[in-house]
Amino acid sequence: MENVDREKYEKFVQSHPKGHFMQSLKWARVKSNWLNEIITVEDRMGNIKGSMSLLIRKLPFINYTIMYCPRGPVCDIHDQDTIKELIDKAKEIARKHKSFVLKLDPDIEKDDTEFVRIAKRLNMKIKSDAKDFEGAQPRFVFRLDLRGKTEEELMAAFHHKVRYNIRLAMRKGVEIKIGTKEDIPEFHKIMVETGLRDNFVVRDASYFEKMLDCLGPDNIRLYLAYYQGKMLAGTIAILYGNKCWYLYGASSNQHRNVMPNYLLQWEMIKWALEKNCDIYDFRGVSGNLDENHPLYGLYRFKKGFGGKFTEFVGELDYVFNPFIYVLVEKSEAIYRKLRRRLFIIKNRIGRR
Repeated sequence: MENVDREKYEKFVQSHPKGHFMQSLKWARVKSNWLNEIITVEDRMGNIKGSMSLLIRKLPFINYTIMYCPRGPVCDIHDQDTIKELIDKAKEIARKHKSFVLKLDPDIEKDDTEFVRIAKRLNMKIKSDAKDFEGAQPRFVFRLDLRGKTEEELMAAFHHKVRYNIRLAMRKGVEIKIGTKEDIPEFHKIMVETGLRDNFVVRDASYFEKMLDCLGPDNIRLYLAYYQGKMLAGTIAILYGNKCWYLYGASSNQHRNVMPNYLLQWEMIKWALEKNCDIYDFRGVSGNLDENHPLYGLYRFKKGFGGKFTEFVGELDYVFNPFIYVLVEKSEAIYRKLRRRLFIIKNRIGRR
């Protein structure tokens, strides 16, 4: 890792408008199975004006690594010179670790044409054709603007069915509690139940425990919904800088009629409001808005809270080795499908 003043770096990322928890040193500790390199660019006064936290991992079977900058870089996204300087520093690290590509998925909306022009001038490959959840991070999200809002104003702006379901959960006696590491095993069981129902792969329980260790207590909360003494649903929220993200959600197949998920969202939004966040990010939804699409229900649920449907520019690839890049890109999609099938088969067999 570059000789970085860790406190200075963290302060910069946390206070910058493009700061993101995935660019924090705390998140690098969550991802300790990856190597971490921090690069910064400073102005003449010695103040950081741009940074990237790079996660680096060796690929199986070949002697190359992949370099990933999640939701980076953190800088003025229209400052081409700073971005170029960051990329040039990343090239040096790529030679050190034999990386074949630098992957970025910046927190930048698709309609920012100035940034798109800069990315192309710097020879980045923009993967704007990725569908739904194919990328490392979701390309389509809902974001709720909290600036200057009160709880009453936010509630009034929700869809009437959302307001009704929040109040229904309260009337039915759904209780929301802040969980601890001791609650992770039960939460994880519900996560697996959700993954089987909605066809996605779930991480091991140890990953969620590590998140609480590395980000807690200030930047993360495990919210749990109970009904008649039984855990029905749970969510994980991360708060960093001026934003709060709904990162993970799980819900049991039982008692779904008491609407625990609506009350969980409301409690997380209130936390973001209490901490003076500007944005509450509901994270991923499908970009396919067809009502017959299997993920339309998730879209409708998040839309009901009145956030803005946001499409990011997508993944950016800065390719160091074109041959290895093409080889890995072709095999990656096959690996994802196989991993999903193995997860479903393994867990369905385990439940028999």
